Amino acid sequence: TAQGQPSYTVKYKNQDVILPSTLGIELKDVPALEKGFSLINSAEKSMDEPWTPVMGEYAVIQNKYNQLTLSLQQKETGRLMNIIFKVYDEGVAFRYEFPKQPNLNYFIIKEENTQFNLAGNHKTFWIPGDYDSQEYVYNETPFSDIDVAKLDMNNGIGLKTIRDNHRIQSPLMMKTANGLYLNIFEAAVVNYPVMHLNSVPAKNQLTSHLVPNAIGDKAYLQTPAVSPWRTIFVSDDARKI
Repeated sequence: TAQGQPSYTVKYKNQDVILPSTLGIELKDVPALEKGFSLINSAEKSMDEPWTPVMGEYAVIQNKYNQLTLSLQQKETGRLMNIIFKVYDEGVAFRYEFPKQPNLNYFIIKEENTQFNLAGNHKTFWIPGDYDSQEYVYNETPFSDIDVAKLDMNNGIGLKTIRDNHRIQSPLMMKTANGLYLNIFEAAVVNYPVMHLNSVPAKNQLTSHLVPNAIGDKAYLQTPAVSPWRTIFVSDDARKI
């Protein structure tokens, strides 16, 4: 973007799925990794190999994708950050990568500001962004009607920690008006908190929210390090998702 802030879009069969959405990481006590970047290198590769999962419905899965790695440098601080995209037939995955570097060693993530700007007011299957429980019945509403305050909380769940009436959990399943199924989730969550989603119903907008520890910190990392993959699955057949 003009301010050097990374952003991305997603299309499926020439249909808009994710409108321009910004990427960035807030750090504790030091400047954020959000703006002022320049592109210093890009690299592409393709992969087509069998993958054997530990458990699941299939013994072997064909791991076929195209990958783009964008190497960024923040002009003011000299710090480096890569964003890696993988594009599959079924959707898109991307993650943040923090290379080993003299200007960034140990660091604490304050928040991850990954946006998902939706292309419409989709039918949405959601549960509250509760830090302590996932034992909720899914609500089926238009995206514009997401509001935890409207729910009956007399549901037998003994411990609840809900800090925002418009925060919801992932995986998040949606259906567009023209019959596309869309799912936002994550993969490879290692030494990193799980991702909830802050919604702005009036704007059809979602932003990542990392579940904090007791003092409000999100992740303690040392370079080299990576975030989990942020995954966006798209299909015109719900069974495939």
